Formats: sequence, C-alpha cells, structure tokens
Amino acid sequence: MYGANTVTLNASLMAQKDVPKIDKNSDEVKIREQTDAFESIILKMLMDNAMKDQEDLFSSQKDPGDKIYKSMYREELAKASAGGFGFSQMLFDYLSEKR
Repeated sequence: MYGANTVTLNASLMAQKDVPKIDKNSDEVKIREQTDAFESIILKMLMDNAMKDQEDLFSSQKDPGDKIYKSMYREELAKASAGGFGFSQMLFDYLSEKR
C-alpha cells in the first residue's frame, strides 16, 4: 500500500492544491507565515494517512458528508498545530541564512 504509487499519488494531489510559494526576499514575518503554512500542509498529509481508517467521528450512521467533516477537522487541526513541530523553524532558519 505504501510505495512508489502512493508517493506519486500524493505528489499529484499536492500539485493540485495551492501550495504556498516561499519568497526569500520577504520580511521575517511573511517568511514565518509561509513556513508555518508549509508545515501545516505536511501535518495535514501525515494526519490524512494516520487517520484514514478512523471510525466515524461525528456520527454513528454512514453520513455522506462525514469524509468532508473529517477532512475539514484535520485541516484545522494541522493549521492550529503548525509552527510547533520544527519543520517550520528549520525552513525559516535555512531561508534566513540564504538572504
């Protein structure tokens, strides 16, 4: 299940989303916002894989909108958690050195 096809699929899905572009010439506040947004995307992908077999979160019935609610929940959780896992700080430090 996890292999080259999964990586290719995830890469193609990421290409369809609005991935924040990081401009090295931005001021530090904008760079921090962009690196946090990037970390949020990484966390969302991790949570999508980790929680894909999770039982119904909001309803015990088979609700057609359940997948949407779960996705929205994970996206907001990823946004709230961004900046605390270290990816953002590493990228921020790297971009700050290159300016």
